[in-house]
Amino acid sequence: MAIKKKNKPTWIEVKRNIKDFNKDQLLDLIGDLYRLSADNKEFFHTRFSLGEDPLESYRRIIQDALHPYLEENEILDIGRAEDAIERYSKAIDDIKGETELMVFFVECGNKFTLSYGDIDDDFYDSVLLVYEKAIQNVTELPPEEQKLFKERLHEIMESASGIGWGYYDGLHALYYETFPGDH
Repeated sequence: MAIKKKNKPTWIEVKRNIKDFNKDQLLDLIGDLYRLSADNKEFFHTRFSLGEDPLESYRRIIQDALHPYLEENEILDIGRAEDAIERYSKAIDDIKGETELMVFFVECGNKFTLSYGDIDDDFYDSVLLVYEKAIQNVTELPPEEQKLFKERLHEIMESASGIGWGYYDGLHALYYETFPGDH
């Protein structure tokens, strides 16, 4: 006799179970989720702008992950920095804040290389991918909000002129393909 495989529960099933909750039941459920993990607390604090400026706390995570103090045996952790941007984006719909974190990410990665020398192609591929996403976000901002980001992106590109692994060439191509009039 074959054993029937049970499907994994989905959001639709969860939603069906909570749709008839009253206000107190929903608040209890949200409270349970809040207390469940530090990530959930961070999500709620960011979503509702509670405590310190959410961008500042995510900047610290990115700074610590992408420009660690190697003499204190901290490690470079690009995944942790990428995860910080993703968590911020899921918690709050703020393209300007997301762009700020992306540009800061690339600035930190660039500074790390300038401080400690060339890394490897995986590192540069990751930084270039975030640079590309940041540029895309900048194009979606109102023109008056683009100027400062474009200046920072251009400065990153210029400061990377001596870095190998095709990194500078990638930054250069991405920047000028998107902003051809900035030559």
